[in-house]
Amino acid sequence: MIPYLWERLTCNDQAANVLAQELRISPAIARLLSIRGIDDAERAQRFLHPALDHLHDPFRLADMGVAVDRILAAIERKERIAIHGDYDCDGITSTVILRRALELFGANVIHFLPERLKDGYGLQPETFDRLQADGVALVISVDCGIRGIEAAKRARELGVDLIITDHHEPDAELPVAVAVINPRRHDCDYPDKNLAGVGVALKLVQALCRRRDRERLLPAFVKVAAIGTLADVVPLVGENRVIAKLGLDMLSQGPHKVGLRALLDVAGLTGKAIDSGHVAFQIAPRMNAAGRMASPDIAARLLLAADEAMAAEAQELARQLDGENVRRQEEEAIILASAKKIVENDPVVGARSILVVAGDGWHRGVIG
Repeated sequence: MIPYLWERLTCNDQAANVLAQELRISPAIARLLSIRGIDDAERAQRFLHPALDHLHDPFRLADMGVAVDRILAAIERKERIAIHGDYDCDGITSTVILRRALELFGANVIHFLPERLKDGYGLQPETFDRLQADGVALVISVDCGIRGIEAAKRARELGVDLIITDHHEPDAELPVAVAVINPRRHDCDYPDKNLAGVGVALKLVQALCRRRDRERLLPAFVKVAAIGTLADVVPLVGENRVIAKLGLDMLSQGPHKVGLRALLDVAGLTGKAIDSGHVAFQIAPRMNAAGRMASPDIAARLLLAADEAMAAEAQELARQLDGENVRRQEEEAIILASAKKIVENDPVVGARSILVVAGDGWHRGVIG
């Protein structure tokens, strides 16, 4: 067995002592902050007490101004807008918060979430044919699109404008679009590179709210953004920490729209103080199960359910998610048992440094 190689982080004892005195915190907490590289009082305060006003100016993101101008023009001209999301929890929550925001601003908006086994991953050229035939003039991608060069080309051929928002690492060549918003763009000096897809979508919502002088609306989107942020397992520093901390507080306190309320109920979380573990192991798996086993639109429709008149429908959608999650767990157990059997029956397994196993009939939504 290869022994563990421990790397011990160093503490700036002098800085830790200053932090403990200035912030009136315990020396142990001050040392932990220093070990994490947080050794001045202002950064420590932001880390310990995140607030919405710690969010950066959204217009520091490359192309944000162009994107906001195009979206507001589409709303003014009553053009049809489509939000193109992704089938995981990050992509679903991104779709939900942007759709809610655009509806608040009076947009004619629909959404499209690809089905894993039918539509594949990311922007696909044929999707734009379908959306254009449905009267869509502007497509906004969330949590996908940064490598959709061929899809962007097809959009231009059809006369459909495209705004890409994404957080995945871009290639050297970017898709040609009206705007490409991604903090990881090599020519973008945005200070927070670690946003989840829903974090980038939230920055677009923040920019729209600011341009319309309605920033008071922003907190309403944070708790759904927290679900996607925690589900995508991004580093909980900077803006991610603000989104996660404030969102968890809001998830714990309520009140909630009927869809989120039904989801919390089926997950056994009603009335509980919700933490990151609850999101990671009870909320996110149910939402991800929709995209893995059926259609991600089940989860999106659930979170979009707002009015009390939709309570019965929301409860049914939540039960569907719960059922798909059980089915996912069962499929996963079957695959794991099969994989273990293959490994155990391999006579030279001990001589292999890497094990890769495959099996007929394994569900692509579970192994992918």
